[in-house]
Parts: sequence; C-alpha cells; structure tokens
Amino acid sequence: MNQRQRKKLSRHLVVAALLGDTTRVKALLRAGADPERADGEGVTPLYVASVNGAAEIARLLLAAGASPDTESGGLGSEGTPLCAAACWGHTETVRELLAHGADPNLREDHGVGRSPLNWAIGGPHPDTVALLTAAGASHVGTA
Repeated sequence: MNQRQRKKLSRHLVVAALLGDTTRVKALLRAGADPERADGEGVTPLYVASVNGAAEIARLLLAAGASPDTESGGLGSEGTPLCAAACWGHTETVRELLAHGADPNLREDHGVGRSPLNWAIGGPHPDTVALLTAAGASHVGTA
C-alpha cells in the first residue's frame, strides 16, 4: 500500500471514530488503516474515540496497536486519550484505556498540562475519579 492510500485510510479512520461507526472502523482496520496515525490536522483516531466516549471503538483501536498514551495535536483536539475521556466522565472508555496500559498520571501538553485525575475532578465525575485513583493516579496541583 502506498503512502497516499495510507493517508486516505487514516483520514477515514478518524472520521469513522468521530461518527462512532464501529462497523466502518473494523473495515478500515482490516483494510490496513494505521490505528496510531493522526490525520492531516494531527488528530488521532483514539483521541476522537476517547473524547466521544466510544469505548468499543477505543477497544478496537487499542487492540489494533494504537498506543494509549499518544498525544493528539489537532486544533481543539490536543491532549492524551485518557485526559479526553476523563474530562467528559467516559468511565467505560477510561477503563479500556487503563486496561491497555494508559498511564493514569501522564499529564497532557507533553507532561506540563493537566492530568486525567485533574480533568475528572473538575468535571466533576466521581466514578471516573474513583477508577483513576484505583489505577494509581495521584492528585497533583492543576496546571
């Protein structure tokens, strides 16, 4: 598969994740879409799935090799998948990310921003706070 085809598949994968289209995500992954590759704006499929609480899509992307700690860089879509899910209280998605090795203490903005726990506390999303705390997240000052 050439570079142009890979880029096209990556764009389609981000859109399918945004739309919550599990069937399309599965098809794109089978077709060779890279679950780790960001679109032209820097947005990763896993970030999109996480911010929207699409736990099943997050699970598919993680199983296909997406790193749970890769930071997304698109305008308005910056941050880690775990921060995105925690911010909106998407507990099932947080659970998936943690089960696939997401670091509960990894701060966004390349380590200087808010942590997943900071986002969950600010929500407030007590169930997400409890899940993150049980996974070893420690409370540190908000960035």
